[in-house]
Amino acid sequence: MPSTYRNHVRRNRIGTAAAARCQQYSTDLDGSNTLAAMHVLVINGPNLNLLGTRQPDIYGLTTLSQLEELIAAWGHQRDIEVSCYQSNHEGEIIDRLHAARGVHDGLVINAGALTHYSYALHDAIVATELPAVEVHISNVRHREPWRRTSVIEPACVYSIFGRGLDGYRYALDYLVNRTAMPFETYSYGPAEDQIADLRVPGGPGRHPVAVLIHGGFWRDHWLRDSMDPPAIDLTRRGWATWNLEYHRVGSGGGWPVTLEDIANGIDHLAVAASDHPLDLDRVVAIGHSAGGQLALWSAVRPHLSDGIPDPSTRVEIRGVLALAAVSDLRAGHADGVGRNAVEEFLRRAPDDGPERYAAADPATLVPLGVPQILIHGASDDAVPVQMSRDYVAAATAAGDRITYEELPEIGHMELIDPGHDAWRRAAALLDDLA
Repeated sequence: MPSTYRNHVRRNRIGTAAAARCQQYSTDLDGSNTLAAMHVLVINGPNLNLLGTRQPDIYGLTTLSQLEELIAAWGHQRDIEVSCYQSNHEGEIIDRLHAARGVHDGLVINAGALTHYSYALHDAIVATELPAVEVHISNVRHREPWRRTSVIEPACVYSIFGRGLDGYRYALDYLVNRTAMPFETYSYGPAEDQIADLRVPGGPGRHPVAVLIHGGFWRDHWLRDSMDPPAIDLTRRGWATWNLEYHRVGSGGGWPVTLEDIANGIDHLAVAASDHPLDLDRVVAIGHSAGGQLALWSAVRPHLSDGIPDPSTRVEIRGVLALAAVSDLRAGHADGVGRNAVEEFLRRAPDDGPERYAAADPATLVPLGVPQILIHGASDDAVPVQMSRDYVAAATAAGDRITYEELPEIGHMELIDPGHDAWRRAAALLDDLA
């Protein structure tokens, strides 16, 4: 059904010092940036002192001291001054949080088991008045039921889980990106995953809109933060950006909910346009990896006569930029892309659910009827480059207007890194779609 949910809008919260620092931040189109160093406190809670020896099958072999060295190095690369602290005692952690008030610009916290019951810790995080990112090394949503509850999550601006030790790196990135450019978060439905971040450029006039759809093979531990850097870069180039979150496999997503979210999330731009000068006649979709499938599908949705979700639409996609896209679900299933991610997403193999593939597979749905740009790295080891080659051939034969670029010696993630030539090439082509 079309989105009729009246949004709740949240403006991002940053620390007082970081708010002043936000005015100092600038990013050039070549990806360089200048930002006075942020001060971030990283707190690890009970039992994390045993990293490297405690359940290495879940938490790995890296020790806490080694992790803190990694965090310091990641911070240095991002011009962040990092302070690390670990304690097994709730009161000591609360005291450390109190001491962070007015000193730090952001907080990264892995509270261990305190996550699941310490309301005192929740209140202490709120009292810091700092943007806090909750981190868990393992995917707590796929473990014991009691681990799936976080009483500190409402006190945090973001949660990252299931990405291993890299979760700390992504948390630092999130804080930097959050400080780099203000945004508003719209709810397009009642669930916590039914949200989108809107960034609007300065200047007069109605702005073209880029809907960004993240990848991660439709799985729940990958969220929209991976598309924050492209969103910031595009907004500086004059695009309004709509960084869309959606239900994913493991958090209530998959067929048909994920597709319904994409449809309703895009349609909710009509609500955002009542608050901001958005040109809804110039809306393009940008998808990376599995998000490429969703972006391509979003373009053909108004023309679907059958299947899920309801094809009626309030906002139409006028073009698609698909980056390392999973553009052929049948081929993706046959290749086992993302460790059988396609079957997890559609909950069926092609022979068991042909109607689902017919309704969701871009390669089956061509022609999409809108201009498309596909870019794929020749060295991509996550999504085979042959998939894009075959899709382009099929879509072109069906009558679609396609621009295809295959970039030598480029892998999977460079395509969404504004500091890399691969993304800059993609961004340069984007104006042709609008």
